[in-house]
Parts: sequence; C-alpha cells; structure tokens
Amino acid sequence: MMNSIIYPTTNFKHTATLIIERGDGAYVYDSNGKQYLEALAGLWCTSLGYNNHELIETASEQMSKLSFSHMFGGKTHQVGIDLAEKLSAMVPVENAKIFFGNSGSDANDTHIKMLRYYFNAIGKPQKYKIIARERSYHGVTVASASLTGLKPNHTHFNLPFDALGVLRTDAPHYYRNALPNESEAQFIDRIVNNLEQLILLEGADTIAAFIVEPITGASGVIVPPEGYYQKVQAVLQKYDILLWADEVITAFGRTGNDFGCKTVGIEKPAMMTLAKQLSSAYMPISASVIRGDMYDAMVEQSAQVGVFGHGYTYSGHPVSCAVALKTLEIYQRENIFDHAAKIGAYMQKRLHEFIHHPLVGEVRGKGMIGAIELVANKKTGQAFPDGTVGNFAMQACQNNGMICRAVAGSSLAFCPPLIVNKSQIDEMIEKTAKSLDQTLDFVVREGLLVR
Repeated sequence: MMNSIIYPTTNFKHTATLIIERGDGAYVYDSNGKQYLEALAGLWCTSLGYNNHELIETASEQMSKLSFSHMFGGKTHQVGIDLAEKLSAMVPVENAKIFFGNSGSDANDTHIKMLRYYFNAIGKPQKYKIIARERSYHGVTVASASLTGLKPNHTHFNLPFDALGVLRTDAPHYYRNALPNESEAQFIDRIVNNLEQLILLEGADTIAAFIVEPITGASGVIVPPEGYYQKVQAVLQKYDILLWADEVITAFGRTGNDFGCKTVGIEKPAMMTLAKQLSSAYMPISASVIRGDMYDAMVEQSAQVGVFGHGYTYSGHPVSCAVALKTLEIYQRENIFDHAAKIGAYMQKRLHEFIHHPLVGEVRGKGMIGAIELVANKKTGQAFPDGTVGNFAMQACQNNGMICRAVAGSSLAFCPPLIVNKSQIDEMIEKTAKSLDQTLDFVVREGLLVR
C-alpha cells in the first residue's frame, strides 16, 4: 500500500512497495528478512556497499565535531577545503575549481548558471545554448531535466527547452540507430556530421557547451563506438565549444578507470559533474567542476555585483565532505579502481554469455556497468513496443533475490558495488539467467515475440 510519500520516478498507480530495512556489503534485506543481491548499487551509487564502518564512524565523528556550517560569504571549514583540493588533483580538468552541491541534478543546474555567468564575464552573452543528446540523462530539476533526453522526464512537465537554449543531437547507439548496412565508422561520421551541421545552423557563437555522459546510465548503458569522442572533440575545438562531461555515474572506478573520460578517450573536459560514488551515497553531495580560467573570468564579475549570487544551504556540508573525503581515501588505499577493473572485465565476460539467449539483442558495457537489451525479434533487433517485458524481467530478478533496473524500455541494467567479488558476479549471472528464462516463458505465453 502507498503511504503519504510522493515517490520519485514511480508509477503512482501500479507500484508495489518493497521496504528495504537494512544492508550489508553487496546485499540488502527487506522487512521480511529476504536477502537481495544489490546489482545496481542502489541507484548506480553505493560503490563501497552497505554498512561500511569507516564511513559510518567518519560521519559520526564529524557530526560531533561540526554538524553544520555553511559556505556563504567566505565562511568555510577545513574538511571542505581538503575535499576540494583532493578532487582538483584527481580530475582531468585544468586547474580545476570545485562547487559543492547535493545531487547530480543540482550540479548540472549549477553548471548551466556558471556557463552563462562565464560567457557574460568574457563579453559573449549570446553564447549560452547547450547541445545535449537524445537518450541522455542529466537530472530532473527544471533545467537538468531539459538537458535530459528521455520522454518520461519531459512528458506533462512543460519544460522550457527553448528558453534554456537546449539543442538536441544524436545518441551514439550503433545497435539501435545505425542505418541498414552502415558500418560503425560510417555511423560515427554521419552523427558527428549531424552535430557539425547543427552547430552551423545555430551559429557556433551562440553555443556554449556540449554535455555528454561518457557512458550513459538511465538511457540503457550506451557505449559509443571507438573513435566517436575523438571526432566529437575535433568538431568542438574547431568551433570553440566547451566539452562538459557528466560523470555522475561513471566517475570513481565505475568503468574500470578513475573517470569515464579516460575509458572513452575524452581529453581534458572543460567541465565535469560528479556525485553518487563521490561519497558512496552515504551522504548527499555533488561537485560541479570547471576549468580554472573560467573561474578566474568570473571573479571580477562577482565583485561588480557584490556577490556570486548562487549557492545552497548545504553546499559543502561538513558531514558530506568528510564522508566523501574518507571515500576517496578508501578508494586509493584499497586499490578499489584496480579491483573494479579486474572484476569488471570478468563481469563483462559473463554478461556477454547472454548474447545467445533468445530474448537478448545486444549486451553492452564497460567495467562494472552493463546492460542486456531484450528484443521482440533477435534477428532484426525489433524492440518491444513498451516497457512491459523489461518490467517483468526486473520483477523476476527481484523475486529471485536480486535488484537490478529496467531502463530504456526493455534493457536490464547492472551496476553492482565496486567491492563485489567473482562469486557475487556469478550469483548475479545465475539469478539473471533464471529470470530471463522466466521472462521468455512470459513473452511466449503472451505472444509478444515477432517472427
């Protein structure tokens, strides 16, 4: 039964309630004591799993020492300074400056505002438009949802795409978007040419940035073909457009490297968005990262106004900063990224075994993020018309003691905590195999396959 909560990203009419009561390691337990392998790390975020005592103790100690202090008007605290310095040294952004927020959504909102502030500061107020891709996910606030390229996040919300200057270009998904007999190289050339034509049509002097997830999450774990980002970067450099990497999901070891940019060949983005695994989701925190020269240009602008008129009550919350700092320490001390690379390679190998299943059209992923796409016709790749099959498969997984997520209609996404071992990956594969067979029975019974 539903209660007084308005649940996020939920079908208000047909959602059954699963009460999660506790978690430990890679597992969570419901109110009846049933154990589930958490194969999506919560929402792509609990990288160190549940019940990590170091993080719990860090939060407790910081609460005892300084439970809250804001960062308005130059007030600060050492743990926030330390976290910013640590991140600045880690990210592939030149002389990085860090703004702290609470979620990936508000971090992307912050970036939109800082882009406008920066281009106003350098005398280019007309340069405010942002190119985003179809089938992208960048958040759900009014501005970040406008960047997002998924219909459920748009429908009925009357979002101000035009007012925000949001432009849309192709999703780099070869399996779903390639033309008949088109090679991957031809596909890349076509969609990158479409990007360039969009820039020419709108005017490069009006476009501030192109936002990309190195590898997507909620849109189905789309991994662009090799060479895509190299050609995209060449176009952006040609027209003086900033590359903005949304690494809310892909940062901190998820793809087998410290950042997803490194995995896919994005060199020196001008901006990065971080959240989720920044604190292993133990406390809400995000980071909007910009190049140092962008910040420098805004200094005088803020002096003229008297204040940089942006910030949240909880920007740089000391408890969140302390937990994030400890999380980064654990990553480095325990060689979590190396572990994730090794286990990720094993996970990808095991996931690709499903390519032979009658329902599976494509298996995709990098490191410890992946997806299997279920299709109505394996030979042609014809998709199911709605999310019914994906939702059935997701529920079957849950019934079999594993939590994953159906995304982009009928793709099952996997993103386990970075701390999992091979036997837990094997458990994930076994539960998925059982669930897929149950889903196939359902699809055949309902006559949903297309011959």
